[in-house]
Amino acid sequence: METLIEKAPGKREARKEERRLAILDVAKRSFLESGYSATSMSAISVELGGSKGTLWNYFPSKEELFAAVLEHATASYRRELGDLLEPSADLWMTIVTFCRSFIAKITSPDSVRLHRLIAAEAARFPEVGEIFYRRAPEPTQRMLADFFAGQMAVGHMRDADPLVAARALACLCMGWLHQRVIWGIAEPTPETVEAEAYGAADIFAHAFDIARPGEA
Repeated sequence: METLIEKAPGKREARKEERRLAILDVAKRSFLESGYSATSMSAISVELGGSKGTLWNYFPSKEELFAAVLEHATASYRRELGDLLEPSADLWMTIVTFCRSFIAKITSPDSVRLHRLIAAEAARFPEVGEIFYRRAPEPTQRMLADFFAGQMAVGHMRDADPLVAARALACLCMGWLHQRVIWGIAEPTPETVEAEAYGAADIFAHAFDIARPGEA
C-alpha cells in the first residue's frame, strides 16, 4: 500500500507534465503558423480537446503561454551552449564553434518563422518583443558574457565589457546570411553557415585581440 501511495503523486506529475508539453506543442505550431495576434487560447483548447479553464490552469494568459513556448524551445540550445563554453577550451575554436552553432540555430526554419513573427507583430504587441528578448537573445548573450569575462581575466582576449563583447559577436552572426534567409532570398547550407561562422569569428578575434592558429 505504501508503495502505491508513493507512486501515485509521481504518476500525476508525469501526466501533468505530459499535458503541459502537449499544450506547448500545439501553441508553438499555432504561434508560428498563425502569428501571435491570430492565436487564441480558445482555439488551442479546442485542438487539445479540453476546456479553456484547464488551459488557463497551466498558463493564465497568452503572454505567459508564449513565454513558456520560447523557454521550452530554447532550453536545449542553452544546455548545448553551456557544454560548448568550457573555460579550458581553445578560445579561437570555441568562438568558431559558437558562431557555427548559433548561425545554424537562427537560420533554422522555426527560428526564421519566429523572427518574422516578432518583426511583424512587435509594433502592435510590444510585449511580444520583450518576451522574445528576455527568453531568447538575452540569456545567450549573458552566457557568452560570463565566458568572455573569464577569458579576459586570464588575458586570452582584450579587456572590455564582456556583455558588449557578447552582443558584438551575436550581431556579427546575424549578418549577411541571416538577413538573406529572413528576407526569403537565400537558403542556409553547411557551406554558407561555415563561411559565415569563420567570417564572424575572424572579425571578432581582430577586435578583441584573440590569437588564431599560426599566430604568435
